[in-house]
Amino acid sequence: MAKLSLESIPWIKTRRGSSPAGFGRKGILAGLKFKLLGREADKGLLFRLLMYLLLIDVAFIYLKPVFYMVTTMIKGAPDLLDPAVIWVPTGVYGGHLSEAIEMLDYAKSFGVSLNVSTLSAVLQVFSCAVAGYAFARLDFPFKRFWFAALLFTFIMPPQVTILPSILLFKELGWINTFWPLIVPAVFGHGLKGALFVLIFRQFFSTLPKEMEEAARIDGAGALRIFFRVMLPISRSAIIVVFLFSFVWAWNDAYFPSMYMFGASDVPLSVGLSKLNAQLAMEAQEGGLRAFLEPVKMGAAFLIILPLLVLYAFTQRWFVEGVERTGLVE
Repeated sequence: MAKLSLESIPWIKTRRGSSPAGFGRKGILAGLKFKLLGREADKGLLFRLLMYLLLIDVAFIYLKPVFYMVTTMIKGAPDLLDPAVIWVPTGVYGGHLSEAIEMLDYAKSFGVSLNVSTLSAVLQVFSCAVAGYAFARLDFPFKRFWFAALLFTFIMPPQVTILPSILLFKELGWINTFWPLIVPAVFGHGLKGALFVLIFRQFFSTLPKEMEEAARIDGAGALRIFFRVMLPISRSAIIVVFLFSFVWAWNDAYFPSMYMFGASDVPLSVGLSKLNAQLAMEAQEGGLRAFLEPVKMGAAFLIILPLLVLYAFTQRWFVEGVERTGLVE
């Protein structure tokens, strides 16, 4: 049977002329230091523990409202009236969720939100990609001026332009219709359109010019280069812009409430505002707030549930797209 010596331990090395026992203690301390701190600053055990602690804290900040929402909407009357029951209800009650579905007219409102968000996202992806390619690759008159105007629209609050927009759409007969939410996306001026143009511009600016020059040698023009060369390789930017546009259009309640204040078929975001107003009136008439809050939580959960499902299936492509477009820089 082989004898165990200090030299057989990888992270303990004895030196000639030194005491094995004394150097063994030093070697053990050096090994513990190596394990705790690591060869590099971000490889040690202490750094990893600190990183996991920070990630757990950040995750708790974002997940706590969701947990509270879910636990509140499934509480029955005894749990709602018992102040000791906060996070873990004694039973599961689905009546509040059913009431929220009925008050939201969920099936119809879900269809409206899905159609408007998807169509707006698809149109914005195409129009913003064209504008981003033009700003990144083409030379045209007053290019700097138009880019400055694009940045100006990005920093301008929407409240500044909402009144002229309402008057314009009223003249066109588009009030209480979906056209004010869809038509601006055709021209890249939809919700957060300037940001999407900047994302595409940043992505196209990083591509090598040799690809474009090779296509021009083959006789391709600007449109053919865009559709045959640039657009097919911009999948990461397309995914990021589509998901951002879809989520923001889904959650937006400001513009739909301004343009569709008298419509019967409204998106879920506007339906939630109407539900909150209706429950507030019931509370003023003497309704118990403890029984109204679970209905609000159920309605909010129904609205964010499709987005959670969407993100669960597209998380990998979304993170990859954000890294490749340079959005985190």
